[in-house]
Amino acid sequence: HVLQDWQSQGAEISVFSPLNDDPVPECDFIFLPGGYPELHAGYLAQTRSFIPSLREAAAHTQIYGECGGYMLLGDGLIDAGGTQHQMAGLLRLETSFEQRKLHLGYRQLQATTGLFAGTWCAHEFHYASTLNAAGTPLFQAQDAQNTALPAMGLTSGNVAGSFAHIIDVT
Repeated sequence: HVLQDWQSQGAEISVFSPLNDDPVPECDFIFLPGGYPELHAGYLAQTRSFIPSLREAAAHTQIYGECGGYMLLGDGLIDAGGTQHQMAGLLRLETSFEQRKLHLGYRQLQATTGLFAGTWCAHEFHYASTLNAAGTPLFQAQDAQNTALPAMGLTSGNVAGSFAHIIDVT
């Protein structure tokens, strides 16, 4: 929904592939959706174009990572075998798949400042555990029954991310 909304408002979408080690293109905004980084963490950690270009872009371009993209923006990811892989290091976040735990449900998110100021509908679906998340939370969150949840996501400078898959603005 989000990409279609952006296109209907005149956004031009450029596609690149971290798995092809493509550098991020010159653009106004970088969106990193999910994509199971735990299956490709070793490769992603060793990219010679993608990760360095993402770090450079963070100095002047807004970046949002959603679920797998959020984990990629963090400091590190531990795969199911217990191997730790260095990620982009743009958010103080370490995640692990060593002991999988299902996180599932609809979420209502609220942000009061920044690019994501407003109220958003989202869903959460992942098996990662957060070992460390330090910094400024991105969203206040509620579940489908309006029960308050811990804050979701992180933001630092031009970079933000969360496990939530944004569906639409409410």
